[in-house]
Amino acid sequence: MNYALKFPNESVEDKFRRFLSDLPVDLQDKIMETIEALADDPYPYGQKSFLKLTPPVGIYQYVAQYRLRIGDCRVLYDVDNKRKVVWILALRRRKERTYK
Repeated sequence: MNYALKFPNESVEDKFRRFLSDLPVDLQDKIMETIEALADDPYPYGQKSFLKLTPPVGIYQYVAQYRLRIGDCRVLYDVDNKRKVVWILALRRRKERTYK
């Protein structure tokens, strides 16, 4: 693992875990596998599910610059290359509000 996977605070982590627990188990597993893969490659260019957000999306007081699509869910995250940290900012279902 080159990068650490972290949440910016407990509130974000709690929301992520609550949302994840409401999903089917097979989708939960797929989401966790995909997130864990970010530790080795936080910029999975070439994968259809990866997108650099333009413009970046504000989430709470944080900024998500990247998105991963897993089924109808989206993982919004940012990467701190200096500290080698992938900040997991949100897990959401795809709808119009996802990026607002």
